[in-house]
Amino acid sequence: MNWIFLAIMTAIFYGAYNVFIKVSSGHINQIVGAVILQIVAALVGGIILLIMKMTNSPLEISQKGVLFAVLAGIFVGLAEITSFFVFSKGVSASVGIPIIIGGSVLVGAVLGLTFLKETLNPIHYVAIAMVVVGVIILSTK
Repeated sequence: MNWIFLAIMTAIFYGAYNVFIKVSSGHINQIVGAVILQIVAALVGGIILLIMKMTNSPLEISQKGVLFAVLAGIFVGLAEITSFFVFSKGVSASVGIPIIIGGSVLVGAVLGLTFLKETLNPIHYVAIAMVVVGVIILSTK
């Protein structure tokens, strides 16, 4: 399957995920909401893992993979909790989500360049700069 199709699907899932956090944040304690979200996500992943296991799909596991998955879990848990707090302050989805996602683009790019030794071409830098400018514009009143 083409990676761009998967990336677009992922963007749709993240967008919907953030909207549902926004909508629920006014109706539930932030930590309770984040924990429920994480439990449901674990159940969905567990069901898919069970299906993969039953169909004898390859399941590669390494210590390094587990370590980085644990670290990712820590940060996604923190991101979910802070997202609930952001939206409980009354921030609109149309402003908060682009700031959160746009900021994550910058952080991800910096970490990729710094720690993963990735390289970007000039057009990539321009695109990231445009995201940063968009975040700055959205952040101002």
